[in-house]
Amino acid sequence: MKLGLVRRGYARTGGAEIYLRRFAEAAVAAGHECVLFSEQWPREAWLFGYVHIASDSPKKFADALTARRAREECDFLFSLERIHACDAYRAGDGVHAAWLERRARFEPAWRPWLRQFSAKHRELLALEKQLFRADGAALVIANSRMVQAEIVARFGYPAERLHVVHNGVPPAPASAVTRAEIRHELGLPDGEFAVLFAGSGWERKGLHFAIGAMNEAGLPNATLLVAGRGRQRGLPRSARVRFLGPVNQMSQMLSAADAFILPTLYEPFSNACLEAVAAGLPVITTAHNGFAEIIELGVEGEVVAEPDDLPALAAALKKWSDPARRAAIRPRLLALGEKFSIEENVRQTLAIIESARR
Repeated sequence: MKLGLVRRGYARTGGAEIYLRRFAEAAVAAGHECVLFSEQWPREAWLFGYVHIASDSPKKFADALTARRAREECDFLFSLERIHACDAYRAGDGVHAAWLERRARFEPAWRPWLRQFSAKHRELLALEKQLFRADGAALVIANSRMVQAEIVARFGYPAERLHVVHNGVPPAPASAVTRAEIRHELGLPDGEFAVLFAGSGWERKGLHFAIGAMNEAGLPNATLLVAGRGRQRGLPRSARVRFLGPVNQMSQMLSAADAFILPTLYEPFSNACLEAVAAGLPVITTAHNGFAEIIELGVEGEVVAEPDDLPALAAALKKWSDPARRAAIRPRLLALGEKFSIEENVRQTLAIIESARR
């Protein structure tokens, strides 16, 4: 089968981009041919067929893809981008309308008002609405039940055409550096409770609340490690925070940490949380993260209702600062991480696509 894959933008460390490469590799290994339709993807970063779609906005990209009749150039058009129509759409970015509503709850009133004049947001909302119409996506693959429910509730998309395939991650690469050596390099003394926060987009991922919770918890020997790029201006002040900047070896940071925190405003399904679980770390996150539906609450991690509930986040940090509790649950977390492999995600996704082609 010739699979047409669609992704307009490109970020070197973006989750969708990493997933798309892994998916294409697995699809080709299974005997399929892959061609990518993209505007911004560097040719050297893609090993398979490639078609450049010239555009400078979400709508123009979707229009150009339709005008090219991309759907007729392949046996199956699988999009990771909001476009006019496709054979299958992977809703890995969640529902844009839901994200904007969630975001507005934590912003000054003038920001959502101003955003309504943004051409980009208007285009994404219109494309999203079109995609979930009868003549839009023939089927949809959501990465969480949370996103599945949002699509059905907001757009009335037929539930029988909507599948859920949770994200998957590859095994962590072997490291020649020990946990003790990494912690020593980071300046973490013995017995220090190291909590890791990772990712860009700090506003959406709730770094402000993670720092506030660390301050409120008042743990005497605790450090919040922040991996990723962002603007520190406006964040709460804290002597408990270490900004690491962009990190190339995230597996080493996970090895050094004792727990993972992501008090996100909205996250369809956090790969970072899944990687943390696969590394044996308990995860503290919110109910607005699709990842939350795969863990047993209070046993494998904590899920708070809202990211600004600092007392609940602080209580979770105190609970998981207990090394005996972490050691007891670690084997269970490692086993859970093995269930959600990238291989299993691709296998399920390809099975859905192949079934739709019959």
